[in-house]
Amino acid sequence: MKKARYKRVLLKISGAALTGEKQYGIDFARVSDVASQIKQVVQMGVEVAVVVGGGNIWRGAAAQEMGMERTNADYAGMLATLLNALALQDTLEKIDVITRIQSAIPVAAVCEPFIRRRALRHLEKGRVVIFACGTGNPYMTTDTAAALRAIEIGADVLLMAKNQVDGVYDADPQRNPKAKKFASITHAEALKLRLKVTDATAMSLCMEQNLPIFIFDIGPRDSIVHAVQGDVVGTIVSSKR
Repeated sequence: MKKARYKRVLLKISGAALTGEKQYGIDFARVSDVASQIKQVVQMGVEVAVVVGGGNIWRGAAAQEMGMERTNADYAGMLATLLNALALQDTLEKIDVITRIQSAIPVAAVCEPFIRRRALRHLEKGRVVIFACGTGNPYMTTDTAAALRAIEIGADVLLMAKNQVDGVYDADPQRNPKAKKFASITHAEALKLRLKVTDATAMSLCMEQNLPIFIFDIGPRDSIVHAVQGDVVGTIVSSKR
C-alpha cells in the first residue's frame, strides 16, 4: 500500500455525500464504503477525525424559507448531523474501527461533549473521532465547524469530500461547459474570486492558520484513500499555489 502523505487529517463529509444513489436520507452502501476507506487510512497509521454534515436529512435554509425561525432551523440541522454521525460510528465499529463521537451540543446518552484534549488523546490512541452538531452555534455551517476542529486538533490538512463535485472551478461546470478546473489555488484567490469552495468564514480560518484544504469528489473508487496519499484527485487550496 502506498504511504500516506499526512499524519493527521480532518475529513469533512457533506450530508449530500451520504445520500449516495438516494434522493434523501442515508444510503448505507455509501456509508459502508466511506467506513471501509477510513479503516484503510487508519491502517496506514493516519490519525483521522471526521466532521459530518446534515443536509441529507435537514436543510435549515429550506426550513427558513417556509417560515421557521433561523436559529431553530440551524439547531435542527445540527441534530441532523448527529444522526449521520451515529450511522457512521455504527458502520465503523462493525468493521472493528474504534470510534468516539464528540458533540458540540451535549447529548450524554449517545456521545461525549467536545473536549479538545480528550479528542487529541483519542486520536493518539488510534481512535476515529467523529465531531457532530457543527460548532454548536447557529449561523455557522459545518464547513466552518470542519475548519475550526481541524485547526484545534492540529490536522495537517482539511479533506472536503463533496458529492459530484470534483474540485474548484472558475465557473459552475454544470452551467458552463468551458469552466476551468483549478489543480491548485490560494485561499486569498478563492475568497477574492468568490468561488463557492466553502463558506467565507471557513476559508478565512484556514487562510489565517495556513491550513490546506483538499476538495474532491467522494464518488470515485477509493477517493478518500487517494486524497490521504496525496494523489491529485481534486483541487488543493493552500497559502501558496
